[in-house]
Amino acid sequence: MKAKTLLAIIPLLTFSLTACGGDDDDPTPSAPQDPTPSQPTTPDEPDTPEEKLTLVWQDDFDAAEIDTSVWSRIPEGTPDWAKCQSLDNRCYEKRESSIVLRGIVNDNKEADKRDYLCGGLWTNGKKAFGPGRIEVRARMTQAQGAWPAIWMMPFKSERGWPYDGEIDIMEHLNYDGSVYQTLHSGYIDVQGNRNNPLYSKNIRVVGLDSYHTYAVDIKEDCVILYIDGTATLTYPKIDAQDQFPYYRDWDLRIDMQLGGSWVGAVQSYSLPVEMEVDWVKYYTFD
Repeated sequence: MKAKTLLAIIPLLTFSLTACGGDDDDPTPSAPQDPTPSQPTTPDEPDTPEEKLTLVWQDDFDAAEIDTSVWSRIPEGTPDWAKCQSLDNRCYEKRESSIVLRGIVNDNKEADKRDYLCGGLWTNGKKAFGPGRIEVRARMTQAQGAWPAIWMMPFKSERGWPYDGEIDIMEHLNYDGSVYQTLHSGYIDVQGNRNNPLYSKNIRVVGLDSYHTYAVDIKEDCVILYIDGTATLTYPKIDAQDQFPYYRDWDLRIDMQLGGSWVGAVQSYSLPVEMEVDWVKYYTFD
C-alpha cells in the first residue's frame, strides 16, 4: 500500500498469454505498517515448474460502459485510502479501450464538501477470483499525494483484517520511480513476522507512464507477484499460525487514492492525476 536500484523488467513469458476476494462500508486499509520493508533486489524465481494457464475471464474495457455485473464504483470510506473515493463522474473516464480512474481537486463543494475526490472500481460482492493468476495492465501519471493501487481482499470475510489476508499487487506513491508489492496477514501484521518469509518489496520500474502488467499467482503453497512477467516476490506457505490465508476467493480493487499518513498530503497544483487500465485477465492452473 522509495527508490534505489534498477530492476530489469523482461517481456512476459508465453503461456498462451499470462496472469496468476471485505466490508462495503468500511473497507480495510492496504498500506504496509512498515513503510520501508525492503530494497529492490533481483527477481525471485518460482520453485515450482511452470504450469499451463487457461484464460477463463477477461475485461478489455472495450464496451461503451463498464460492466456493472462485475464492477462497482468504490464509495467513500473511513480508512486513509478510501477517504477521497467518490462516485462522481469526473473521477471516471471511458476511453476507447480503457478505463481511467482520476484524482481531482473538487470544485463543487455544494455537492461534496471534500477537497479532493478520486475514482476506484472493485468487484466486491459481485465477482470472486479463486486461486489462479490475475493480471492487470495499467499506466499512471504522478502527483504529490497520489496513491494508485491494484489489490485484493477476501471475497467473504471470516475473521476480519488482517487475519483473512490482503494481497497488494501494486501500490505507487507520489513521484517515486518504483512500486510496492505487499502481503498482509495475522502472521505479518499482528505477530510482526516481516522477514521470515519476506512479505513486501519496493521495485524500481522504468516508465510508469507507459503500460506495465502487474500480476499475482495464488497457489496452495505460495503466492508469487510479478511485474511484466518477471517474478519479483515469492511468498511460500510455512507451518506457522495465521501465516497463509491466501488460498481462497478474492475480490479485485483498482483505484486511484489520494492522501493519508503513508503517502502524505495532497498538493493541489499536481492534480489531476490518472491511472489508466487497459485490461484485466484471470487464469486458472491446469
